[in-house]
Amino acid sequence: MKRKQKQYSRPKRPFDKARIDEEVQIKKEFGLKNKKEIWKAEASTQSIRTKAKGLISSNAKEKQAFLERLKKTGFKVDSIADVLSLEKKDYLKRRLQTILVVKRLATTPKSARQLITHKKVYVDGKIIDSPSYLVPVVLEDKITIKKPKLKIKKEEPQGDNE
Repeated sequence: MKRKQKQYSRPKRPFDKARIDEEVQIKKEFGLKNKKEIWKAEASTQSIRTKAKGLISSNAKEKQAFLERLKKTGFKVDSIADVLSLEKKDYLKRRLQTILVVKRLATTPKSARQLITHKKVYVDGKIIDSPSYLVPVVLEDKITIKKPKLKIKKEEPQGDNE
């Protein structure tokens, strides 16, 4: 079995005031659990940018295939320059937790996260219990929330049993 590697790296300067303030703002805006989720988003966008840099010198067919994959994921990119300008906020906007708030299926990011972790959210008929799930554009309209079951009390017949 292959050993699982870290999906993020910690910041080089742990006590940089500007970075900390920015991360607090992002954490509040997207309702994230901790800063590790921000670092994961940063690492993911960095890997996308690295792939794009490698494709600069390749042929147009490979570039187009790469851009199509990113468009299916939901990133608004038309060229390699657009890919290189992607930020962690663009990545965080594609998470299931954020999309629930944008589509008004949840009132706040925190309530969206709770719905997801409690397995109340279906994407294309499948339960997704990970708030960090990246929703493809095709499945964006197929997000539903589980309806609560109504409990019906059975009434006993009222007869004179005395």
